[in-house]
This record gives sequence, structure tokens and C-alpha cells, in this order.
Amino acid sequence: MLDERSPILDDANAGFICGGISINTAACRPGGFPALARAVGCRVAPDRRAVTVLLGGTAAADVIEGVRRSGAVAVVFSDPSTNRTLQLKGYDALVLPPEPGDAALAARYRAAFSATLVPLGFTDAVVQALLACPDDDLLTIRFSPTAAFSQTPGPQAGEPLVRGA
Repeated sequence: MLDERSPILDDANAGFICGGISINTAACRPGGFPALARAVGCRVAPDRRAVTVLLGGTAAADVIEGVRRSGAVAVVFSDPSTNRTLQLKGYDALVLPPEPGDAALAARYRAAFSATLVPLGFTDAVVQALLACPDDDLLTIRFSPTAAFSQTPGPQAGEPLVRGA
């Protein structure tokens, strides 16, 4: 039986989305047009009921606007070395200032993502440029995941994750 009280993320998936993987955040702009921005880190609440992604406010301006207008957000987490991909959706998203320690979290994320991409042929300089975000430009989007999907290429792509499994 589906338990709506249990978090949609299990411990393994919570650890996965906080690792050195690609994180892309999407929202809807006016007119229904999509907005997309690369996140520079992620944290999951201890009870796994809230996810917070870190973004550069300037680079993610359209996403920030979309979230402020609707509260809807989709975030895709993908490991470039394996193509393992997870998508989360939420409808109660809030744009918030960074918490103490978020700038350090973003720096650790950049280092971890670089460690993932360098063996694939990217230079650290390219990764650092891709994820550049001054500390004073950092914003966060916090949301409660209400839907989660495996998006890893293959026959299971698009399958919803089972809550509490």
C-alpha cells in the first residue's frame, strides 16, 4: 500500500542527488515557455521531504521568476559517467536566500562535479567556468518532491519511483 507520509526519496537516491553529478533546474516562464538553469549544488533535508538546489541568481533569473510566479519546479540529476538520471517535481517551491555554509557547499559541488567530468575529457577550467557563481549571487530553491521519475535511458525511462520503496 502506498504510504503518502513516507518521503519520495530513499537514502540512496538522496545521496545520489547530492553527489558530483549534473543538476539542471527548470520552471515555466510567462506564456508557458521553459526556463532552464544549471544548479551549483543540492542538499536534502534530514527527513528527505525537502530538496534545496543552489543556483546563481543572475544565470537562473528566468527559472527564479518562473518559480516565484507558480511554485512549480522540475530538477533533473544525471551522472554523466553512467547516464543514471533522476527527475524530481514539486509544486511548493520557494526562492530563498542561501543559508550559512551554502557557498562552501557550492564549492564542494564544483570540485565533485569536476572530479566526475575530468576523466571524461573535460578540463577543470571548463567545469569551473560552467559552474561559476559568485557567493553574493547565490540563491536557493527549496521544494517538497511530489513526483520522482527514473530518466536513465532505457526501457525504465519515465517510470515513477515508488514512494517508500
